Order: sequence, then structure tokens, then C-alpha cells
Amino acid sequence: MPHKIPNFNDIQDAHERIKNFIHKTPVLSSTSINDILNVELFFKCENFQKVGAFKFRGATNAVRLLNKKEAKRGVTTHSSGNHAAALSLAAKQLGIPAYIVMPNNAPEIKKKAVKGYGAKITFCEPTLQAREETLSIVQKETGATFVHPYNNFNVICGQGTAAIEFLHEVDDLDVIIAPVGGGGLMSGTVISSKAIKPNIKVYGAEPLNADDAYRSLKEGVMFPALPPNTIADGLLTSLGSLTFQILRENLDGIFTVKEESIKKAMRMIWERMKIIIEPSSAVPLAAIIENEELFKGKKVGLIVTGGNVDLDNLPF
Repeated sequence: MPHKIPNFNDIQDAHERIKNFIHKTPVLSSTSINDILNVELFFKCENFQKVGAFKFRGATNAVRLLNKKEAKRGVTTHSSGNHAAALSLAAKQLGIPAYIVMPNNAPEIKKKAVKGYGAKITFCEPTLQAREETLSIVQKETGATFVHPYNNFNVICGQGTAAIEFLHEVDDLDVIIAPVGGGGLMSGTVISSKAIKPNIKVYGAEPLNADDAYRSLKEGVMFPALPPNTIADGLLTSLGSLTFQILRENLDGIFTVKEESIKKAMRMIWERMKIIIEPSSAVPLAAIIENEELFKGKKVGLIVTGGNVDLDNLPF
């Protein structure tokens, strides 16, 4: 059954709803990176968003749309990382409970963050089946509303607000590239971008070692992300039914990138721009590095998705 697809009005409404609770993140550029790659790049720095990732936009929108009865019972989700932290803080700001199911092998920094925002964590085995089964138990016990990390109308609308801010600040971009994991950010980005600037090209970027979205869009059927082996730990999930539908109808394409390119891009941003980004955030720049000729002389916007990196396990 086809889903109800968010439109640009929905995303604009979301922006009005959440703008007083989120950071309007900066757009940065680097002359030295531009010179190296012969392209004019603009980085929308969601690593400076609350909880250190764009996910706070979608979580805030979803939480603020709960009715009184739902809000009282709280929210729940399964997530190993940024969505868990985002939902926990969004719930805390509203004074409602958050119940988070996390795989027991989630990065320590992410466990600490979720705990710090006051959520109640239930740990499970690191399989999708275990996550879903544990979530179902938590939901039964608490009556909390499940907020899916990406396959959720309200979450997608929230994520699409980053592109609105981006194109208001730099209105003559030729291209926007964002990373693709579950596709929530990418879905919101493509809807916003095409509405504001119909002739803009919007691409996803994905690790070659976790190229399920690329294969799904190419074949027209959803492939699961099995088994992804990439340092971009934020991009391990498969598309959802809603994000698959949106991307299939609107996206101009997906670039897949090698692990070496992700490391190179991440290092380039750390060294040249002096900002901390997580590996997933480097994937769009890796796409530029691998396809330099394609973007030569263009104005390209990259969404830097987050900065929650495990400093004890840097890839370089």
C-alpha cells in the first residue's frame, strides 16, 4: 500500500514548529578543499546540531506532534546511536519519558549520551530481530509511541528542514549531496530541495560496502543492508518502505564510495576545516573525491550529518 508522502508544505510547517528548539547550523566552506578538488563546496554542518547530529530535527518534530495522551506515555525507539540520543533529548525538553532499545555493542559514547539525556535504556543483542522483539516488549509494557528513526512521516519532515536552511543561505547551488542510511534525511532533503529549486540535482552518497540503497533504487526492489562492513557506522541500515518510495520517485542518483575515500575525506575535513565529523558525514565528500570531473566548477552543497565519533577508534 502506498504511503502518504510528505510535501514541501509539511516540511515548512515542521520548520516553524521546531526552529525555536533546534540550532540553525552554520554553512562553512574551505578554500583549500575547493582548490584541491576544483569545485566550490558548501558544508551544512549538522555536526553542530544539538546531540551532534541532524537527527534532532526529526525527533523534535515527531515529539512535538504527539497529542496529550500519547505524550504522557512517552516515546520509544530502537537505535544504536544518534536517533536514540535525539529522541531522548527531544522527550526530555518536553518533559516526557523516553524508552530506548540499544544493541549491547553500541559505541560507549552513544550509550553515555542517551543515559545523560535521562532515557531508560533496555539493551538487546545486536540483530534487527532482537531489536524489534525487545521494542515490542517495551511498547507493550509502557504504551509509549514508537518513533521510527527514518521510516516515519514526521521524522522525514523534520530532517527536510536542514535543506530549507541550506538553500536560504546559499541559493545558487547546482547540486546537493547527503549520505544515505535509512533514507530519512535524504528523503526530506530531496523534497525540500526540488521544491525550492526545481532544477537542482540531488544525489545520495553511500559506502560501497553498504550499498543497499544504490542496489534498491537501481533494481526497483528493496534490498536489505547485509552484512555491511564499513567505518560509516551511521549508514548501516536499509531503506524503509516510505523512504524507498520517496527516493525512487525523486532522487537523481546515488554514488557509492570506497572505504579509503571515506577515510581520506574525513581526514581532509578534520585537517583543513578543523571540525570533528563522524565517518558517515565524510561520505558525500568522498563522492566528490571519486568523481572530481563530474563536479568540476560546480557549486555543491554537502550535508555534514554528525560529529559523534569514537575518539578511541579513529580510522586514521
